[in-house]
Amino acid sequence: MSCTLTGNAFRRCKCRENGRELGSKCPKLRRKDGSWNPNHGIWYGKEELPPGPDGKRRYLKLGGFASADEVTACFQAIGRLLDIPDAGPDGHEARMEILTMIKAAHRKRAPMPEYEEVQRKYRAGQPLQAMTFGEYWERWVARRRRLKDIRESTLLGYISHHDAHFGEVLDQIRLDRLFAPKVEEVFARIDEKNATLLEGRKSPDPEVRKAARRRKPAGPATKQRIKATIRTVLADAQREHLVGFNAAALVTLESAPRPKGVVWTEARCTAFEKAFQARLAAVRADPALPSVSAVSVWGATDLRPSPVMVWTPAQLGAFLDYAASDRLYALYHLIAFRGLRRGEACGARWVDLDFDDAVLTVARQLTIVDRKVREGRPKTESSDAPVALDSGTLAVLRAHHRRQRKERLASAGAWLESGRIFTQEDGSELKPDWVSEYFERLVFAAGLPPIRLHDLRHGAATLYLAAGNDMKTTSAMMRHSNQAITSDTYTSVLPELARMAAEASAALVPRRVRVGTPSETGGPPSVPPRRLIGCRLQSLRKPAGHSGDTGAPCRIRTCDRRIRSPVLYPAELRALSPYCA
Repeated sequence: MSCTLTGNAFRRCKCRENGRELGSKCPKLRRKDGSWNPNHGIWYGKEELPPGPDGKRRYLKLGGFASADEVTACFQAIGRLLDIPDAGPDGHEARMEILTMIKAAHRKRAPMPEYEEVQRKYRAGQPLQAMTFGEYWERWVARRRRLKDIRESTLLGYISHHDAHFGEVLDQIRLDRLFAPKVEEVFARIDEKNATLLEGRKSPDPEVRKAARRRKPAGPATKQRIKATIRTVLADAQREHLVGFNAAALVTLESAPRPKGVVWTEARCTAFEKAFQARLAAVRADPALPSVSAVSVWGATDLRPSPVMVWTPAQLGAFLDYAASDRLYALYHLIAFRGLRRGEACGARWVDLDFDDAVLTVARQLTIVDRKVREGRPKTESSDAPVALDSGTLAVLRAHHRRQRKERLASAGAWLESGRIFTQEDGSELKPDWVSEYFERLVFAAGLPPIRLHDLRHGAATLYLAAGNDMKTTSAMMRHSNQAITSDTYTSVLPELARMAAEASAALVPRRVRVGTPSETGGPPSVPPRRLIGCRLQSLRKPAGHSGDTGAPCRIRTCDRRIRSPVLYPAELRALSPYCA
């Protein structure tokens, strides 16, 4: 079907007579000689369009042109655009969409849709109308919620990234014109916010300083997660042929390596205690700051050598001894020795625990989603592997079972049966956030250096390796999806094992003189040159076929007295070398 349109240009105005608009019948539109009056009226064009499947006649009328030639040129371009879809009913919907785009562009005094772009999109099966990133984002979020192919907590994290960081920069950008420099503006804006936040913490205004301290600057890891969110959205847009490439994948950011576990050695504990006391004194001395507890200052992560800290076996034992009488002792014992995640421990059920086979199956976990406790599947596919239990952990769980039965009997019918191994005092489910806060208070009361509850899992991996298990076995016991996660993040070398390894490696080298022990003469220890010469005579022989005038011989370094150190190359050794003058 060919839409050859000319527009049938005509002029009309808004003049009225007896309350009625004269339109094209206004006598002022033409001069006395019959020519058009250029100072009165506006050029319009009107054309009949191909009928739709229902057979109804359709017209296109546009105005606001400066001349008849402009009307003709515009309608000819419209005809070319309407020729892009297939002829007949198959292309009717696309023609109506193109027509909507034409009317919207004309109403906004914007350029007409480009022929090549519309043709490319139609052939690729893409939506013909330009879509902004913000419009696609709303559609993308609605689809994720409908399909439920992303964890709800993950989706809420994506929405948080959009609302706080990249939405204000990208929402008004056309999706097909979203390039890498525009994505880079997101992170430039984040850097500006970080700078403003750090300046606010130094402000003389106590209110500004107080507001700035409540917020946290976005670090390299947060930026990487924001980039990953944008990349995920654009990857779906690319699969739908809405964009030709993923602009976020072309953006380079500062790397954010995984934080590795650091052991709380005695020196680190001493340094932390000094920093903690200094911070606590400074906070309590500032009248502009609200009163804070010592626990909140003690728990500040910036005082720790690393975000991930690991206790020594002695420190872990001290904590377990202190918490032995606590009603949730079994939970912390299970995490510390068997490496369960917080949500897995809170979601563990009695039905999944087999005392006879000494196995706990991790089937469910509890997480916090939008400030509510939600039950769901474990984190990864490998997370639901059975957890082998040692005899000590089994004894602890049996004692906890007896304690829970006593609490149920004492509740006089008010017990809430949740089926969980670890519950609140009324039988209801534990809130994971509360479990972490309670653990932090226990650690503070025990007088130990701070760690997160999840750091007990890091410590369990370290204990596995310290017990002589290889990396593959440790990764399987931690139920990781691959060994790289175990080796890169979850293992730390205990100081005692590090010293033993250092002594063992040093003992492999035979030594006759111990550096650091006093010598008989009182000078630096040395090895007699003759012994060294006797061991190296074969290497000092002149190689066969060597002329001696083509440079340094094989395996012999220079004997130049201006270069050669007399200490490292004594006279006795130089005398034996055939290459020394």
